[in-house]
Amino acid sequence: MFSFGKLSRSTLVLTCSVLVMACSGSRPDNLGVVNARLSECPKTPNCVSSDSLEQSHYVPAFKLEKSPALVWGSIKTYLQAQNNMDIIIETKDYLYIESTSILMRFVDDFELHLREKDGIIAVRSASRLGKSDFGVNKQRVDDLYKALNDKGLVSEAVKPN
Repeated sequence: MFSFGKLSRSTLVLTCSVLVMACSGSRPDNLGVVNARLSECPKTPNCVSSDSLEQSHYVPAFKLEKSPALVWGSIKTYLQAQNNMDIIIETKDYLYIESTSILMRFVDDFELHLREKDGIIAVRSASRLGKSDFGVNKQRVDDLYKALNDKGLVSEAVKPN
C-alpha cells in the first residue's frame, strides 16, 4: 500500500480540493452587456467574441432564422442538457454560463446576448485562467451554433464593417 508519510488522508483530500478549486479562478468583473455590446476579449488568445474588433478573437454572431423566443428557448434547452454548463444569470436577452472542464475543473465564462432588433445573438466565450485554451472556447461556440443551425434556427451573421 502506498504511504504518504505524515500526511493524513484528510490533509491530502483538503490539499487536492484546494488545488482543483484554484483552477476555477475568480469570476471576472467585466461580464455583461455594456453599451449594447459584450466586453472585449483580453489580449490572450483564449477568448472569442462576435463583438471583437480584433480578427484573432472574432467569431460570427448567430443570425436568427426563426422567432427569437423559439431560438432563445432552444439555446436554454441545449445548455441545460450539457453536464458541464451552468446558467448563472438569465434575463430576457442575456445568458451568462459557467462552463467547467471535466478533468482539471477549469471554469470558462460563456455569454449570449439576444439582439432582437438586429436579428442576432452575440456570443462571447473566454477562459478565466492561462493563456491558451487549445481552441476550447471557439469549439464551445461552434458546437452551439451547429446544434441550432442543424435545426434551422440560426445561420451565420455577416460581420459588420
